[in-house]
Amino acid sequence: MTPAMTSAAQRPSVLFVCVHNAGRSQMGAAFLTHLAGDRVEVRSAGSAPADTVNPAVVEAMAEVGIDVSAETPKVLTVEAVQSSDVVITMGCGDTCPVFPGKRYLDWRLEDPAGQGVDAVRPIREEIERRVRGLLGELGLGLELGPGLGTPAASA
Repeated sequence: MTPAMTSAAQRPSVLFVCVHNAGRSQMGAAFLTHLAGDRVEVRSAGSAPADTVNPAVVEAMAEVGIDVSAETPKVLTVEAVQSSDVVITMGCGDTCPVFPGKRYLDWRLEDPAGQGVDAVRPIREEIERRVRGLLGELGLGLELGPGLGTPAASA
């Protein structure tokens, strides 16, 4: 099912929302941007602007060659949700505005056992797996080059 496309360039617009743990929305946005390039408009949002990215997220993403520093989430707004074709809530669906007819995906993710990079890796791998599935759902296919070196890349 391909969503209606709202952007002028006829690209699907995807908003990742994770209010309480913005690192998840940053990882989702970074993976989708990395894999889809300019074929998808990608944004991430949280409950407040973040000046820095969680160091464990930075390290875990650097291991697979992705710099998340450009994916600092913006403040979640009604306008951001309304202007997106797909809204992906990552463990915070109860705090995201809901509009009839809009496509929402709730990516429930297990909370990490710790705060360091070892705790972030399993979440990173699960988000990569789900982003690759999303590319297929958006009709963009998986002809995007090799995986990123994580077990999830070959799943």
